Amino acid sequence: MTDTPTPPATAREWHLLSRPVGWPEPENFALVEAEVRSPGEGQVLVRNEYLSVDPYMRGRMSAAKSYVAPYELGKAMQGGAVGEVVASNAEGISVGDHVLHFLGWREYAVVDAKSAVTVDPQAAPLSAYLGVLGMTGLTAYAGLLRTASFKEGDSVFVSGAAGAVGSQVGQIAKLKGASRVIGSAGSDEKVKLLTEEYGFDAAFNYKNGPVSEQLRAAAPDGVDVYFDNVGGDHLEAAVGSLNRDGRIAVCGAISVYNNTEPAPGPRNLARLIQTRGRIEGFLVGDHYDLQPQFVQEVGAWVRSGELKYRETVVEGIGNNLEAFLGVLRGDNTGKMIVKL
Repeated sequence: MTDTPTPPATAREWHLLSRPVGWPEPENFALVEAEVRSPGEGQVLVRNEYLSVDPYMRGRMSAAKSYVAPYELGKAMQGGAVGEVVASNAEGISVGDHVLHFLGWREYAVVDAKSAVTVDPQAAPLSAYLGVLGMTGLTAYAGLLRTASFKEGDSVFVSGAAGAVGSQVGQIAKLKGASRVIGSAGSDEKVKLLTEEYGFDAAFNYKNGPVSEQLRAAAPDGVDVYFDNVGGDHLEAAVGSLNRDGRIAVCGAISVYNNTEPAPGPRNLARLIQTRGRIEGFLVGDHYDLQPQFVQEVGAWVRSGELKYRETVVEGIGNNLEAFLGVLRGDNTGKMIVKL
């Protein structure tokens, strides 16, 4: 094992200075120097190596009541991170261990040991624990298999399909015996990736024409499951193509996150009466009981190469904000990761 470096006296972290209206702007944020504290009782000091940036973080920048508390102004923001323990004042976690935790957006973090999860860098690359084997992967797994009640033979449509969650949903559906998997993405390059690398049966670029028309062409026999990462016209199109007893799992609505006016809802919800369809929202935090099963099953697929994943890696804490804005723009293919 390499020698663990002595922590510096100060390190950098990102603070939210003001709440964005519409698209976040650089002046809403500041990269500041902060004291690196020693861990208290039951805590560890972690030198973060990889940080996660995710669409849900946009919601935490607003003061609106939501499922998770807003970021506090003038304080460090939070997010998934994985790193090396450089000082420990907790039983069961030693210096040199690697842990997954939720005090990202900073170079060093003092973490309560009870909220840190030890991970094995030999079993998978550390960055994978923020994506394919982390919260992102569990979101895909729980949303498809539990919320959408996926069963063998289902036809599945996924929006945001080249993203970290969507690409995994489509592949898990194929591995579990879907009859057809269709994905939508925002570029011809991503569409090609879906069919050629991830094994989707069909895919389309939503910028190339009305989503409802492209979906009907890609899924002439309709869809049994829609995994929604986008909302808006995608949700309306899915309701229009939903088969009898179809299920829609609502994971996200990235198309409306920066809107300052309410987005119009799907105009065809009455069709759910005819199809006996259901729409259900879900949060990954309600499904952590699936974690052991998920890591065992998906970990095996990752090791065998049956489940493929991509990461978009941005270097340096100074580029953390730009990486986050890139996720909102759709710049990433697969999971967006910041390497420190």
